[in-house]
Amino acid sequence: MAEALIIEEREGLALASVMVRKGVTAAALGEALGLVIAEGARVSAGPDLALIGTGPGTWLASGEPGLAARLAARLGPLASLSDQSGGYAVFRLSGVGARTVLQRGAAIDFHPSLFAAGSVATTVIAHIGVIIWQVDDLPTYDVAVFRSYAASFRHWLDLTAAAL
Repeated sequence: MAEALIIEEREGLALASVMVRKGVTAAALGEALGLVIAEGARVSAGPDLALIGTGPGTWLASGEPGLAARLAARLGPLASLSDQSGGYAVFRLSGVGARTVLQRGAAIDFHPSLFAAGSVATTVIAHIGVIIWQVDDLPTYDVAVFRSYAASFRHWLDLTAAAL
C-alpha cells in the first residue's frame, strides 16, 4: 500500500493565524474576505485563500506568499493576525494509503462519512501537535506541524508508511 501513498512537504505556502476581535462575527469576517465562512472545524476556501477553522473565532489562513499583509489590509480592525509562514511545516498526504497512515497516529475517526473534504481536526500524532484538514475525496490531507517538529513528524510518517 506504500505505493498508493504520496507524501510531500508543501513549499512556498504562506500561513497566518486569524482571530476575530470581540464582537466580530464569522459572517463579518467572511464579508471582508469575500468568503462564506463555515462554522466550526471546517475549511472555507476561495480562489486564493483557505481558512482552516481551529477553534471558536480562530483560523489558520493558507495562501500565496504575502498572505499576512493582504489579510491585514482587508481585515483592518476586525481581527488579530500573525504571520505563521515560518512557524509551520505542511505535509501533503494523498492516495489510498493516506487515510490509513493518519488513522495509525491520530485518535480520531477518519471514516469518509465522518471526516470528508473540508473537515479539520486539531490533535496529536506521535506526541506532536498537528492540524489536519482534508483537501479532497482522493483522499488528500494537509497536516500542519510546528516547524521544529517537522523532522520528527516526517520520521514517524516514513516509519508508519513503511509498515503498511
